[in-house]
Amino acid sequence: MNIVTPEFGLIFWQVVIFGIVLLLLRSFAWKPILSSLKERESSIEGALRMADQAKLEMQELKAGNEKLLAEARLERDRIMKEATAMSNQLLEQAKDKANEEGTRLIAQAREAIQNEKNAALAEVKNTAAQLSIDIAERILRRELTDQPAQQQLVDSYLKEVKLN
Repeated sequence: MNIVTPEFGLIFWQVVIFGIVLLLLRSFAWKPILSSLKERESSIEGALRMADQAKLEMQELKAGNEKLLAEARLERDRIMKEATAMSNQLLEQAKDKANEEGTRLIAQAREAIQNEKNAALAEVKNTAAQLSIDIAERILRRELTDQPAQQQLVDSYLKEVKLN
């Protein structure tokens, strides 16, 4: 038997054995292998479809989140504008109220000062009148204690008074 040039019988039996092994493998090994490959292929395709579907859902969710975020930003801006406007309005009202209160207090203070001034002037007048009366009383007592002085005072008053 020569290995380099095989004989016809050797080739025949090798083909027959190869055919038998091929039939045995086809019936017992290839069907389970092919069915497991088909199952794996279908599970991979299913996983890819689910991944694509999940990707689409994620894109939809992302778009929805971006829309909600944009709406939230708009709402925040609107609320901030309203709060700013309201705080400005409250500040203006507080300033106006403070100005009115200040004006009212100034007017009350001026009125109180004027009343105190009038009261002080009245008191000064009363004190001056009392002092004048006291001085006149002392002068008259001194003048009236002396008889010749009394006569002279009456005469001077009579001269001052002119009768028509």
